[in-house]
Amino acid sequence: MAGINPAWVVMAALAGLAACSGESGPPAETTRGEARQAAESPAREAWTIPASPGLIAQGGRIYARHCARCHGERGEGAPRWTRRGPDGRWPPPPLDGTGHTWHHDLETLKRVIREGSPDGRGNMPAWGGKLSEAEIEAVIAWFQSRWPEEIRQTWLQMNSGVQGN
Repeated sequence: MAGINPAWVVMAALAGLAACSGESGPPAETTRGEARQAAESPAREAWTIPASPGLIAQGGRIYARHCARCHGERGEGAPRWTRRGPDGRWPPPPLDGTGHTWHHDLETLKRVIREGSPDGRGNMPAWGGKLSEAEIEAVIAWFQSRWPEEIRQTWLQMNSGVQGN
């Protein structure tokens, strides 16, 4: 990755840990069918690119219900997501491969969704008490499915056997 400015990578990584409005997030309203499907989905399938069409569809439904309000219907993120808002926090980043989300390993993606923005740097609420681990993984599978092929392959290469990036 020669030619990438390290300062930009740090800024992008910090921006990626931001998100949503200051609200705590709506309660999960998962249907029984979605909950059953999530429970039956193999855990690793969520980050195996490409994930199954069923898992991606499930993640799309969960995303539309809980995430699109802040990250956009197609995962395009907030306008000017690379600049702090008036509150000093980072706006919701794009999840569609046009931002930096793909720079994060699976465990980091899951942790930010589960626990919310670290250190109050963004407005991402914690979803851990509202979404199951399988639902979180389905959402990740959905937004990963929106990444361009080159980004997906780069992410897979970066994350082959490496966690904690």
